[in-house]
Amino acid sequence: MNEVQLEVAKAYPNDSGRGIARLDPDTLLHLKLSPGDIIEIEGADTTAAKVWRADRQDWNTDTVRIDGFTRQNADVGIGERVTIKKAEAQKADSLVLAPPEEASVQFGSDAAGMVKRQILKRPVVGRDIVPVMSSTNHPFMRSPGQAIPLIAVETEPEGVVLVTEDTDVELREEPISGFEKTGGGITYEDIGGLQNEIQRVREMVELPMKHPQIFKKLGIEPPQGVLLHGPPGTGKTLLAKAVANETSASFFSIAGPEIISKYYGESEQQLREIFEDATEESPSIIFIDELDSIAPKREDVTGEVERRVVAQLLTMMDGLESRGQVIVIAATNRVDSVDPALRRPGRFDREIEIGVPDEVGREEILQIHTRGMPLSDDVNLGHLADETHGFVGADIESLTKEAAMKALRRYLPEIDLDEEDIPPSLIDRMIVKRQDFRGALNEVEPSAMREVLVELPKISWDDVGGLDEAQQQIQESVEWPMSSPEKFTRMGVEPPKGVLLYGPPGTGKTLMAKAVANETNANFISVRGPQLLSKWVGESEKAIRQTFRKARQVSPTVIFFDELDSLAPARSQEMGSNVSERVVNQLLTELDGLEEMGEVMVIGATNRPDMIDPALIRSGRFDRLVMVGQPNVEGREQILNIHTDDTPLAADVSLREIAEITDGYVGSDLESIAREAAIEALRENDDAESVEMRHFRQALEDVRPTITEDILDYYEQMKDEFKGGGSDPRGRQGGRIGFQ
Repeated sequence: MNEVQLEVAKAYPNDSGRGIARLDPDTLLHLKLSPGDIIEIEGADTTAAKVWRADRQDWNTDTVRIDGFTRQNADVGIGERVTIKKAEAQKADSLVLAPPEEASVQFGSDAAGMVKRQILKRPVVGRDIVPVMSSTNHPFMRSPGQAIPLIAVETEPEGVVLVTEDTDVELREEPISGFEKTGGGITYEDIGGLQNEIQRVREMVELPMKHPQIFKKLGIEPPQGVLLHGPPGTGKTLLAKAVANETSASFFSIAGPEIISKYYGESEQQLREIFEDATEESPSIIFIDELDSIAPKREDVTGEVERRVVAQLLTMMDGLESRGQVIVIAATNRVDSVDPALRRPGRFDREIEIGVPDEVGREEILQIHTRGMPLSDDVNLGHLADETHGFVGADIESLTKEAAMKALRRYLPEIDLDEEDIPPSLIDRMIVKRQDFRGALNEVEPSAMREVLVELPKISWDDVGGLDEAQQQIQESVEWPMSSPEKFTRMGVEPPKGVLLYGPPGTGKTLMAKAVANETNANFISVRGPQLLSKWVGESEKAIRQTFRKARQVSPTVIFFDELDSLAPARSQEMGSNVSERVVNQLLTELDGLEEMGEVMVIGATNRPDMIDPALIRSGRFDRLVMVGQPNVEGREQILNIHTDDTPLAADVSLREIAEITDGYVGSDLESIAREAAIEALRENDDAESVEMRHFRQALEDVRPTITEDILDYYEQMKDEFKGGGSDPRGRQGGRIGFQ
């Protein structure tokens, strides 16, 4: 009889709970199997599964991919070996299923029929856990997409049987004892995008528990603790739960604040008791969530309790008594506020950062959360993953929920809320479409951006008129590095770090920054200069640091500093309040300090370039200085076209003629002209249908141009000096003109 030994790997997200084993084509040939056959999987226990082909990436690896339930039925963990051979499955005459001990399930009227439909053609061995997906129309509800573990109490005949149309499925309500461990919890299949992190946690936690002799042979102590840290919502607690579930260790969970007590010595007592229980029931895992709340830096805390709790935790982690097989996993999203004494080897040996997932990770997380969803064919998860940069696992989960709610709203008018039962025909028709995800994307934003996110107005390059040259320069500096970074790699150069837009007020600098952020599909953080300044020492610099840190977390990001001259004026010789000098210094270190910027672009805008500190406008910081000047005739005509797009114009209106007589007018002036002309028409006649040329002429008299001779001279001079080879623009006392 042919059999092979293979290593167990985790299942693909979509296979979870379906009783499928994936093998590579060579193994299928060797065992004379074709997809859909039944195999017997023998680990510490024996179970059966249906065979499917593995994806190309798994070919020529000696692995079999099975989900958590199948692993549990065979009593193996990931990375262990199982023996696989073809099974002779018989048709099942009858099958009795019952819930495990801890689950109390009420079955509805047609529950047996529902369950049978779900497990048709699935192989079952007696005492197996048979996961049944709870869907929206289930007679017993848990959260949808979660599998309900039922246990095959008896099968007729015995051995590997196949559920067919003729099988008599019976459900019992009383739970079965002796099955404490049923895969009701979270398995590695429920975690997406953390391949390497799972691997590292497993080698720290599972190896010492399952094979302590390896460490004895090497003559080392197994690791004692793992500290998981990273932004909120990335899956730290989830990972700890999955590890506990998959190692079959006893699991003790401490939520930081709940052990703190007002009585002297009680908090320490509770900690000690948890460690004692864990030692008694070893191998065990103690999970401390929100570690920073019970073990803050002792020098920063005023309260006595916290200090004693930290000290107690330190002695428990490596006191005189040996801990036995007890591993401590802690999670925190503020790793810098944890007491440093805990972060030395021998206590938390490994610190694993659980970061924001990349595109591949996001796609995997999307697959996990849309597992039980009826998706229409136009939903492309790969495309969604591409658009959700900066999203952590929790954000993606709320995105899928929001999309499902949007789909539900479409069907709500057809649902009669007073009726008991919703007709099954309607339920079968429900699907989640691409437009639901589109709508959800507009409402769900990455959680790391909550405090700094600016609602991005939907402005595209079509809304920007008459600035072709500046637009070209900005696209080269900002869009290219983000959309096709390989161009720069090919040429062996670094893309520019920042772009400074300068020019007279009203020419469209801020508008361009918005358009560029929208077009690159990047996250956009807008910082208006003065809002960062604070009267407290150190707060303004901290705000800048936070902004850059957030930007790095959710990159690709465009940070836009409006009114840069107010935030970073030239540092003077005489001693002033110093805030602006410290802010400039902080900005300089962020722009080219030791930390990598990652995919973060900085755009600044100002109409007083001579006031900005010269250190900021050297190469390597704001590399490109782009003058956004006054528009020419064609540009003005374009701008007028954009602003009169929805205005009913009379036949005698010639925008070209208006463009020719509006020399010195910038974008915002032309917008005012269009608005004034419309108001003029309404002033003349309340029911006016269109705006005529004379109204525009009238408006021209009311709106004066922004750009005067003086201003034009000033910017021309600035432009010459920034081009290089010019004298220092700050040689003249602060520019010749004051702005009125």
